[in-house]
Amino acid sequence: MNSDIPMSYNPVRIGLEQIADNPPSVMRGARLGLLMNQASVDDRLRYSCDVLDEAFPRQLTTLFAPQHGLWGEQQANMIESAHTVHSQLGIPVHSLYSETRKPTAAMLKDIDCFVVDLQDVGTRVYTFIWTISHCLEACVEAGIPIVVLDRPNPLGGERLEGPMLQAGQESFVGRAPIPMRHGLTMGELTLVVNDLLQIGANIHVVPLRGWQREMTWQATHRHWIWPSPNVPRPESVTVYPGMVLLEGTNLSEGRGTTLPFELFGAPYVDPYLLAAKLTQYSLPGVVFLPLRFVPTFDKWRGESCGGVLLQVTDANIFRPVLTSALSLAVVRSLWPDQFGWLPPPYEYEAIKPPIDIIAGTSQVRERIDAISPGELPDRDVFEQVIAFDQDAWLGRCRQYMLY
Repeated sequence: MNSDIPMSYNPVRIGLEQIADNPPSVMRGARLGLLMNQASVDDRLRYSCDVLDEAFPRQLTTLFAPQHGLWGEQQANMIESAHTVHSQLGIPVHSLYSETRKPTAAMLKDIDCFVVDLQDVGTRVYTFIWTISHCLEACVEAGIPIVVLDRPNPLGGERLEGPMLQAGQESFVGRAPIPMRHGLTMGELTLVVNDLLQIGANIHVVPLRGWQREMTWQATHRHWIWPSPNVPRPESVTVYPGMVLLEGTNLSEGRGTTLPFELFGAPYVDPYLLAAKLTQYSLPGVVFLPLRFVPTFDKWRGESCGGVLLQVTDANIFRPVLTSALSLAVVRSLWPDQFGWLPPPYEYEAIKPPIDIIAGTSQVRERIDAISPGELPDRDVFEQVIAFDQDAWLGRCRQYMLY
C-alpha cells in the first residue's frame, strides 16, 4: 500500500487542511488562540492544535475549550470543565464552560488572532455556536480578528426543520432566531449569528473544498470523531435535532446507553404499545423498534426502561423534530400521570422550563399538555407547531452561504 495515501478518501477538504498553504493575512506572524476539542482533527487524525503549531511555529499561545472540555470528558447540563495546561504544548487551556462562557480580557491578552475549529451537529441547541458568539463579542471588545476553519454540516445543507427560536426564549441553547435544523456549516452559521446579534466581529472563514449542500456526513467519507460524549456516531447526529427535546422531560433520551438519542423510554412505558401507536403515523424514513434498556447513568439510572429505538431507514426524508414531538405527545397521551416536564435549571437558565428553551417556543409544551388521556395526537397540529418561514430564513442567510 502506498504510504502517501491518506487514512481515508476525502472528497471534502476542511479549512484545517488548507490553512498552512494559504492562511488569511491576519494569521501571519500573529499570536494565535484556538477554540477546539477532541473532534478538531484533519484527515490524518491530527489534532488542530498540533497542525497549527507545526504550520505556524511558536505562534500558538492559547487554547480554548467549549462545553464538555478539550477532550470531551464531561457530560451535559452545567457539568463544567476546569482550566488547565496542555500537557504536550505547555500552553494554557481556558474552559469556556466554567465560571464564564465568554473569554475574559486576561484570557485574550496573549492573542492577536482568534481561530475557531469546532465540529457542529447542525442543530440550534448545540452550544458550540453560542460559545463562538461569546468569543465574537469578546474579540470585538479586544480588537481581535477571528478565523473560522470551516467544517461540514453533518446533516447536510438542504433539509430544514423548525421551530424557530421565538423572542423571550433566548438562553445558552439559543441566543438568536434560528430554526432547530438550520442547514448551515459552522463558518456560515458564525457569519449569520454575527449578523443576527449585530456583534460586528471581523470574521475570516477558510472555506471547505468539495462540499455540496446535499452532502450528509456519510457522503464526505470522513472519519467521525464524537464532538460531545452523547453523539458518538453519525446516526446519533441524524436523530439529535428532535430527540434533544427529550432533555426537557422525564423520559430517558438514552444517556447512559451505547445509543444515546437513538432510543428513548422510561420504566412506565410499554414498548410494544408505544411502537404500535407511533407506527400508525407512517412517519417518513424511520421504523420504531420496541425494546427495553437500563441506563448506567442519568435519568432512570439502573432501572429497566421500556421504549423504542428510532431506526432511521432513509436520512434524506427522515424528519427528526416532527418525529420526536409526536413521540412526546403519544407518551403524554398514553401515560399522562407518569410523563412529566423537568424543571429548571437547565444550561444556566433558572426560570424558563427546559422544554421551552430547547424547542425555542412554549407551543410544543402547551400543545402536548392539551392532549386528553388516550387521545391520539393530531399530526397536523404538530406540523403547524414546528413550521417556520423557510424562504425568509434562507433569504436572511443567502449572503453568507459559501456553497
